[in-house]
Amino acid sequence: MKLHNTSIKKYIVYSLLFLPFFTLMAQNNISAGADERTPSKAQYFSWINNTNEGATAEHTKINLEFFGWLKKEYGMQLDIYALDAGAIDGKNFYGSIYSDRFKKQFPDGFDPIYAQAKNLDIRLGVWGGPDGFGDTPQEEKARIDQMVKLCRDYDFALFKFDAVCGPLRPEKEDAFITMMEEAREHSPDLILLNHRLGLDKAKPYATTFLWGGNETYIDVHMANTMTAPHHRAQAMSRGLVPDLQRLTEDHGVCISSCLDYWEDDLILQSFNRSLILSPEIYGNPWLLNDDEFSKLAHIYNLHKKYRDILVDGKVLSESYGPNAVSRGDGKTQILSLRNLNWEKATYSIKLNEEIGLNTDGNITLIQLHPTEKLIGTFSKGESILVDVLPFRSGLFLATTEEYEAPLIAGANFQTIKNVSGAPTEMEVLGMPGTTANIQLLNGEQYASAEINGKSVQQLLKGKKLKLKFPGKELKQNFHRKLNPFSEIAIPEDVETLYEATVFAADNNALEVRSLLRSGETNIPEVKAARDAFFNQEAFVNRGVWDKNLFDGNLETGFWPQKKYRLDTRIEGGTLRLDLGEITYLDKLVITVPNEFALQPLLVGEGNFVEISTDLVHWEELTYLAAKQSEVNIGKKVRYLRFKTFPQQIVEIEGWAKGQKLDRSLWKASNLFAYPSTKKAQKVWKSKIVLDEITEGSYLSVALNGQHGIEGAYAAAKMGDKYIGSPDRASSYPANNWEFMTSRRDKNYTYYIPLDESMIGKEIEVFVMGYDNENLNFDPELWITAYPNPWEKVKITLNKK
Repeated sequence: MKLHNTSIKKYIVYSLLFLPFFTLMAQNNISAGADERTPSKAQYFSWINNTNEGATAEHTKINLEFFGWLKKEYGMQLDIYALDAGAIDGKNFYGSIYSDRFKKQFPDGFDPIYAQAKNLDIRLGVWGGPDGFGDTPQEEKARIDQMVKLCRDYDFALFKFDAVCGPLRPEKEDAFITMMEEAREHSPDLILLNHRLGLDKAKPYATTFLWGGNETYIDVHMANTMTAPHHRAQAMSRGLVPDLQRLTEDHGVCISSCLDYWEDDLILQSFNRSLILSPEIYGNPWLLNDDEFSKLAHIYNLHKKYRDILVDGKVLSESYGPNAVSRGDGKTQILSLRNLNWEKATYSIKLNEEIGLNTDGNITLIQLHPTEKLIGTFSKGESILVDVLPFRSGLFLATTEEYEAPLIAGANFQTIKNVSGAPTEMEVLGMPGTTANIQLLNGEQYASAEINGKSVQQLLKGKKLKLKFPGKELKQNFHRKLNPFSEIAIPEDVETLYEATVFAADNNALEVRSLLRSGETNIPEVKAARDAFFNQEAFVNRGVWDKNLFDGNLETGFWPQKKYRLDTRIEGGTLRLDLGEITYLDKLVITVPNEFALQPLLVGEGNFVEISTDLVHWEELTYLAAKQSEVNIGKKVRYLRFKTFPQQIVEIEGWAKGQKLDRSLWKASNLFAYPSTKKAQKVWKSKIVLDEITEGSYLSVALNGQHGIEGAYAAAKMGDKYIGSPDRASSYPANNWEFMTSRRDKNYTYYIPLDESMIGKEIEVFVMGYDNENLNFDPELWITAYPNPWEKVKITLNKK
């Protein structure tokens, strides 16, 4: 086709006008390392696996072996492993890979971990500051060369630049730009996370901005502002980034503290926000229990499968619940929903353009989380009701295309493993005592099928199979509201109720609580990663685990933390010691390293300890303070409390009949207030009798409203047995590994575990209000369970 001269001239003029714009856009896209349609990259970063002291080569090697195991076992692919603060730069300083400090942490440089990561198809990243260019041309060049080397020699995929190191000086923006341009010559897709940098000219070179400035370390930097049956409600309540911008950093999901319902948090991060770094986790994922790693891998694998179409998002109407989003390509849409209430939520999904489906044909609707479930195949335009459980997220897939993954009809199920070269493993889920008629779809790709080890070839032919789940069918929902509270006269044993809870609780680091929650592991790579974390010098030396008092090592200890000049003790704190069972004790020996550590006690002065066998009756004894204080007891005891105690204790021993006692059951706490400082102003009580209690059940005592910081506690009583609340959201004060637990003055929820021994017995649940100015709150009582009390039937599918 020939163009008229006038048309040619117009074309040239328009091209000249818009050429600078398109050139600039092209440059910005290149300089930013990614654009809004770049598929997500799955990341782990090491913050609070190490703190500002930084990672080491050996520790990093062990962590990479953990992710290597996840890849081998479950097919989970991590794209980026980012070393956080302290690897090169640190708080308030800029470092060098040629420094003695760096060589001490990484004796062979980054070469070994680069080779290990590359073998796993993982690329490295690093935390740092935006400046470090020094004051001379030589120093500026050295900084540029160092950062470029990371990309040239080690194929780094991410720089996380944080103002913790200090700001970028305006006169160094040109150096910063030069550094980023040269680095991206070797790593064109290098992601630059902008953490509060305040860039000017260099801003186009940053890939992301930090959304909301929130870290997600649960109950440290993010804690519930509402009552809820778990600690992660606040994290799950996070909204949507402006205009669903994916070049945003949300700090990922912290898997280190308060682990229950981590999966719901990660579903929202991965599929609802689906940012350039998704799924993104940090901390200590090896603290999950052995049954949870398949779910972690499944979320990563599911996101990888669909990440190309997750770049396009559509905010759904409020009828889908808060901040609901549908992502997809018009043929397949993935909907992420949530429920932030105590009761189940039911939403209507309309299978048409309302959720982004713009093709015709039958639509298959599948629930992907919290369990997998084939909901059905429907005509376009139909409205289908789906449920989202209380304070949980839900993930649903609506597609006109063939669903390739193994699919079971007739029951909830969970894919455990589906990797090339290995049998596919699934669990069919059913409530106790119920039956299900299941059918395997897409069964023709398998050579054989087994249920709990027995052959069931009929499944491969599309035939239905009846399953009976063990146990007794539940008469009531395992999650429900129980009897209301009523105000009562302050009971005589109100102090015992308080002591029951503070003795049931602890002041250990949050990660220690997570370890105890998850139990022992049978996986060598998990054990190695846990050991590397808990045995690192920085963790041991901070004295944040009570077991250090009972380990026979005078180099370790347990002491109240002072973080950022803040005393974490509640009203001065009290040293409490629980021997785990009633024990005859001749004497107790308390050792401190020196007289300074003994303070506020002084050598030779008399001090007091109270002892009890039942938390009801207490006896006061006197002892003399020393670097090795001996408390003579000469009777049976279980509980001890010291109103005044040394600031740094390294060992506590018990002796009877000349023999040192076994201390494997001993526990200590040192932050909770002495009972005389906790005078109950108001008490509420609820009475319940439970005729069934499922595994994992607990009471949630929700204190709705303002009660003051540490202004209300909860406990229970069954006959003459006192039952404390070992957990609470927001968390009880801890001697934290990093920073300190959140200080909240409203909406605590206390959690009291239940077991079968409580069935049919009257349980009295008490709430005690201590803050005279904050007594106008409303307690509620709920029963729930974690995890969902499914019975499980394992299906193994052997591939042809």
